[in-house]
Amino acid sequence: MPILGSIIKGAINIRSRIPTLQSTYSQQLKQLKKLIEKSQDTSFGQEFNFSDMVLMSDPIETFQKNVPIYDYQSIFDAWWHRALKGEKDVCWPGKTKYFALSSGTSESSSKHIPVTKDFIKTVQKGTLKQILSTRHFNFTKEQYETEILFVGGSTNLNYNGTNYSGDLSGITTGTQPRWFQNFTLPSPEIRSITNWEKKLEAIVLNAKDWNVGFICGVPAWIQIVFERIIKHYNVNNIHDIWPNLAVYVHGGVAIHPYKNSINNLCAKPLIFLDTYMASEGFIAYQERPNEEQGMKLMTDNKMFFEFVPFTEDNFDSDGNIKPGANALTLMDVNEKTEYALLITNCSGAWRYLIGDTVKFTNVARNEIIITGRTKHFLSLCGEHLSVDNMNQALKLTAQELDIHSNEYCVVGQRYQGLFAHHWYIGSDKQIDNQIVKEKIDAHLKVLNDDYAVERQHALKEVLVTILPNETFIKFLASKNKLGGQSKFPRVLKGKHLNEWQAFLEAHKKQVYSD
Repeated sequence: MPILGSIIKGAINIRSRIPTLQSTYSQQLKQLKKLIEKSQDTSFGQEFNFSDMVLMSDPIETFQKNVPIYDYQSIFDAWWHRALKGEKDVCWPGKTKYFALSSGTSESSSKHIPVTKDFIKTVQKGTLKQILSTRHFNFTKEQYETEILFVGGSTNLNYNGTNYSGDLSGITTGTQPRWFQNFTLPSPEIRSITNWEKKLEAIVLNAKDWNVGFICGVPAWIQIVFERIIKHYNVNNIHDIWPNLAVYVHGGVAIHPYKNSINNLCAKPLIFLDTYMASEGFIAYQERPNEEQGMKLMTDNKMFFEFVPFTEDNFDSDGNIKPGANALTLMDVNEKTEYALLITNCSGAWRYLIGDTVKFTNVARNEIIITGRTKHFLSLCGEHLSVDNMNQALKLTAQELDIHSNEYCVVGQRYQGLFAHHWYIGSDKQIDNQIVKEKIDAHLKVLNDDYAVERQHALKEVLVTILPNETFIKFLASKNKLGGQSKFPRVLKGKHLNEWQAFLEAHKKQVYSD
């Protein structure tokens, strides 16, 4: 595809000479006014008097005052469930044709996030922006003549007679413009495969015929693809099959645990580009080569951002946002504070608490990094295991085994080159840890779709250690943290994990089974 490579390279060169004239505030104000104007006749717009805001030159303050902050459950119960049933003009004009299935909650197997045609266009625009940003890497036009491999969800979506649902990557890949599909992989036939094992097998069998220069996907899946290809063709590394592979665009989970493993499968180091792509929007992308510089927010792409300082003033100990939480605009943020992100978008998400926490690495350039979740999550390889999932699984297991479990915690760890979850569970009596493992694992597969998928691949094992309930209390006592407000963390990492493991080593007799 020499002509296409020349066209893209030329477009990138032209783009690099176009100055950015609008300020960040002007861009964000413009996006919000457009979103309000287009939605003023929807049920949501009528409820919150968007028609009055349309007349304002700067409606941001009124918008923040009138429209409440929503999390998933509150906006679904109040609004989105109506769109899911086929009602039109709920939170965005028209009927919502697609719903992205995101990680599970305690109430249902998966979240249903609305995806509109306008939203799909923003994803396409974001993808193009990230391609154009590679001007900073000074690639040759020949590099742009290679192909882009997307290792994502199936384009074969579920249809309930009213709308389609599935993985967001499957929705957006299946709706790409034809010109873009001409130099992206895999083929439509492979993209439509719903069984991950069969899809991976098809990718491996076709790999030798592809000229892959860019690869995109969740790190655990990319590692598995590389390993399968190397084993199948009995080669030394992935570059024996794809000599022009240079760039890995990743997202969804932190890349740091994977970088060494992935580079060990290569003949030459890859360029890692981070992307902040969520079911609620293409939020940010890495524009500059140094990953420590963060990702650039998409401030001109039909999204309005707000930032709630992630402090005790705004969130309770369980990570729930408090009434009257203080939300800031991009004009008011700094590089010292951790923020919970609110999104207003063109799919009908209004002041939506996405659940991620971010920190600015460069306010002037609107560059951020993801620092965690507003609630404890465990996501080593894309399993997105929430505390709600953990609580429900253990509750059901305890009921079935007739045990009383007052405390527990979960640790993510490397295991046989991939990952495992290690559960430490308090119990009032000794019980076979294998039985506990099997029951918890089974319940989590029902509660969380992402977990069920990863248990077949990157999440190789579930380990269980049964402890007397008082072990957890004694640990808190050793840290002078007894009291009504002190709680044992459900996900242990870093310093707290080291302290916990040292405590257990010193109190081995308290372990029922391991």
